[in-house]
Amino acid sequence: MAWLSSGSSNAGLIANLRNHGLVTSERVATAMLGVDRAHYCPAVPYQDSPQTIGFSATISAPHMHASAAESLLPFLHPAARVLDIGSGSGYLTHVLANLVGPEGKVVGVDHIQGLVELAERNVRKSEDGRGLLQSGRVRFVKGDGREGFREGAPWDAIHVGAAAREEHAGLLEQLRAPGRMFIPVGDAFGQYIWVVDKKEDGSVTREKSFAVRYVPLTDAPKD
Repeated sequence: MAWLSSGSSNAGLIANLRNHGLVTSERVATAMLGVDRAHYCPAVPYQDSPQTIGFSATISAPHMHASAAESLLPFLHPAARVLDIGSGSGYLTHVLANLVGPEGKVVGVDHIQGLVELAERNVRKSEDGRGLLQSGRVRFVKGDGREGFREGAPWDAIHVGAAAREEHAGLLEQLRAPGRMFIPVGDAFGQYIWVVDKKEDGSVTREKSFAVRYVPLTDAPKD
């Protein structure tokens, strides 16, 4: 039902996502309502489809952002620390910051400096976003997402917004126990979302969720 969820406004988009069962939590709905997609996806912001944002990158469809937020929600408690790999436009980073509240922190990592700068510009388009950046609750850094971001580890939740060819050990190492990672894994011939949970005792469970099509998590392009 995802393709039926487009709206004519941000509120209409979120309402349709809820009507089709793609957003089920009031917390996720409120967090998404607080971030106008028009600041991150200027062409057709309320269409439920992925769209290009430059640098050979895309912003995922709203239903995919909703799925990620819903999946990670049990670990997005107040004061949680969240890593958003392949942060791209910065949209989901902002949504995640809304979910973890004023004591939480979200770091977006991208391997292209232009996308890091784009995300910062996008977040600054709203008063709320400017406050997130000024307070340090949201931060964007350039780096190889496959290596995570050790400076802020361990992370209560990790979202990966590009398809990894494998589950990178460094990411799992930086995940708190307990914690959860939402990661697409695969190649051009097939990708699936995996929900990876690290239990309090350090044991790990993996659930293969649903088929997807993401851009690959790769090296930065050569200058």
